[in-house]
Amino acid sequence: MGEHIHEPRPHDQRPQPARRDRLIQEHVHDPYKRAAKLSDPTVCPQCGAVYHHGRWSWGLPAVDAAKELCQACHRVNDRYPAGTVTLSGGFLGSHRDEILAAVHHQERLEKDEHPLHRIIGIEHRDGDMVVTTTDLHLPRRIGEALHHAYAGDLDLHYDKDAYYVRVAWRRD
Repeated sequence: MGEHIHEPRPHDQRPQPARRDRLIQEHVHDPYKRAAKLSDPTVCPQCGAVYHHGRWSWGLPAVDAAKELCQACHRVNDRYPAGTVTLSGGFLGSHRDEILAAVHHQERLEKDEHPLHRIIGIEHRDGDMVVTTTDLHLPRRIGEALHHAYAGDLDLHYDKDAYYVRVAWRRD
């Protein structure tokens, strides 16, 4: 939000100063987001993503590109997800391979456009499948794709105080 200088009152032509006594905090804080921009161009030595013109993309890096680990690789290495998708129910048990293929398909579609949006891991726990991701968008995309394809119940929960989303999809 930008600062606002109040319009002068008709009897007082002096503008009112902007208030500076309010602390404005960003809505969601991602601990892996860098405060400063990277050198342009930069290449991630782990995944090969290229930072150019303020964003990460896939492509060939310049010969003189700086090397810096991208946020997604950093999260993967730390096993520190930004999102979790929990898939459950009897339908999952009888369609596990099909659902797993759909999960990987959604990751490919998202990752082609956004290199920092990736799956960290997939675990099988007590009949459930738990997918962890490096961002907030991929979990929602996976949940909505499964809900669209197979119906079931979909629940999305964004943590308002952290950079984290929990998605649960269930079909019995």
